[in-house]
Amino acid sequence: MSEIDEYEQLRMRLAHLKAEHGDLDLAIDALILSGNYNTLQLQRLKKRKLVLKDQIFSTENALLPDIIA
Repeated sequence: MSEIDEYEQLRMRLAHLKAEHGDLDLAIDALILSGNYNTLQLQRLKKRKLVLKDQIFSTENALLPDIIA
């Protein structure tokens, strides 16, 4: 696989992760506003959101070029 293909795959993955993170943010807000939720359900959504945040961070780091200082 060429370096450009790998870069594009990482960019697509990053876009997907950010979209899912945003969707979860909206879902959590809507759930809280509805007032009709259980705590376990909310905790699972928040945990998934944190996992996505970590994946976004590591994907962004993979997109950065290696610079030797």
